[in-house]
Amino acid sequence: MDLDAFIAAHRAEWERLAVLSRQGRLSGAEADELLDLYQRVATHLSMVRSTAPDPSVVQYLSTLLARTRNKATGTRTNAWTDLVGFFAERFPAALYRAWRWWVPTALANVAVAFVIGIWVMRNPDVQSAWIPPEQVDQLVNNDFESYYSENAAQDFALRVWTNNAWIAAVCIAMGALGLPVIYVLWQNVVNVGVTGGIMAAHGRADLFFGLISPHGILELTAVFVAAGVGLRVFWSWVEPGSQSRLQSLSAAARASMSIALGLIVVLFVTGIIEAFVTPSPLPTWARVGVGVVAELAFLAYVFVIGRRAALAGETGDVGELDQSAAAPSAA
Repeated sequence: MDLDAFIAAHRAEWERLAVLSRQGRLSGAEADELLDLYQRVATHLSMVRSTAPDPSVVQYLSTLLARTRNKATGTRTNAWTDLVGFFAERFPAALYRAWRWWVPTALANVAVAFVIGIWVMRNPDVQSAWIPPEQVDQLVNNDFESYYSENAAQDFALRVWTNNAWIAAVCIAMGALGLPVIYVLWQNVVNVGVTGGIMAAHGRADLFFGLISPHGILELTAVFVAAGVGLRVFWSWVEPGSQSRLQSLSAAARASMSIALGLIVVLFVTGIIEAFVTPSPLPTWARVGVGVVAELAFLAYVFVIGRRAALAGETGDVGELDQSAAAPSAA
């Protein structure tokens, strides 16, 4: 190929594409022209590389095409803007849009935990079946309380955070299967109910609620959110509506990832409370008050900020540029 003749033949197209790629706002006709020229120039670059790979021409055309791609697809915001947008809009909107799943999940699990706790409290045989009688006194009078203070606060906070983040991640990641979420919830509810029942049966209900409430209210809420979102992912392919099962599952899974990322921060807060507030010498009312305030702040975040973002059109899904192309669905 005669490279000089090739450049002369196509220089006008390259220069026109360069002008359009730098222009501010394009009309519809100009946008169509830009995309058409982009395809032509991409072909030109391929021809040059394969037949006459002149470095300067390859560099020029590659730069021109890269600039045109940015023009056609738009530029991304910086990381700090993305982070602020995530916590100000996407995460709370995703929480709000999923509340019909996680609020019933929370209420049902709390009710079951209380039923189990009352049953265990009223049946000594059940208590001994769960914990040998010789270990009950150790649990009631020492182990339950010392658990929150036997390790350095910062180490304990990290351990609690990673453990709870793992539970939440399992609920969301395994959500498409459904049953693993139910299993995790059942294990959690039984653990809380049995421990609370044994403590109450031995007159230590005040200690139980005084220690579990500061961090546990928000912590359990986060777990119930993760479980509810996981169950929503499961239902998205069971009952996809007007979308295909793959489209419905993909949209629910992408939104669930936004919630999973946000819950990492929520669970970090609960870990700090559990490590530094729960075992602190503050009076019980003050420690419990911290937990109540944290829970109310979370609910306000969801039902005020999240509702506002959802009504403004935020879905909690990733941006359009990060979504794969979707096939048409039935109306």
